[in-house]
Amino acid sequence: MTEPFRLGILCAMQAEQQMLLQQLIPIQPQRLHGKRVYHRGRLHGHEVVMVLSGIGKVAAATSATSLIAEFGCQALLFTGTAGGLGDAVRIGDIVVARDLLQHDLDASPLFPRFEVPLTGTSRFAADAHWSARLLLAARAAIAGALHGASGAARLKLLGIAAPRVHLGLLLSGDRFVSGAAEALHLRAALPDALAVDMESAAVAQVCADYGVAFAAVRSISDRADADAHLDFDRFTIEVARHYSAEVLRLALLTD
Repeated sequence: MTEPFRLGILCAMQAEQQMLLQQLIPIQPQRLHGKRVYHRGRLHGHEVVMVLSGIGKVAAATSATSLIAEFGCQALLFTGTAGGLGDAVRIGDIVVARDLLQHDLDASPLFPRFEVPLTGTSRFAADAHWSARLLLAARAAIAGALHGASGAARLKLLGIAAPRVHLGLLLSGDRFVSGAAEALHLRAALPDALAVDMESAAVAQVCADYGVAFAAVRSISDRADADAHLDFDRFTIEVARHYSAEVLRLALLTD
């Protein structure tokens, strides 16, 4: 009997995962594996395994490996928040990764800066199929938020007027980029970078090793250069978790 297609969904923080868990229809009891709780069920017609990875590249990589090796997931999606880097990327926007890179990886002079040693690769391409689904879903989610009374009100309270969706390079590293000097340094080295988080590129590397599709979508909670400030917890509760739930709902319903 053919195994059903199984999708893995990762979030780094509990607030980012909360609304997704509320929509999940469990089909098996929660399972503890490697100090992570894995939730297996159905989400908008798809069999999924959902996990709270924790923050940072190692935590995300171990969670991704378990989703693939222990739970048999054939594609992984990461959703959550990120800091904006690109000139056009603002708080309240959504970034869908086209490719992903670890900005804190430097094994030079043995290997070029940013390259994952022995792979010949610094940029890992996101899966085109899932990225396209996330991109369309993100655009629809933002349009719905702007035209819906509750969504528009939440955005207005946070001073978000015209959010946009971007597709491009997403950076990851084991540091929270919040200073202007570090942001300028990253932008000089990687001028096409749109946003920075602490997990996605590590999961992209794991998925490349296993030959598993990967895509990531991130809500911009702050400007990584510290030019704009917003209460992170408030943004996550009022905006990011709603974006995550709606984007994945629309992406999974697209066939």
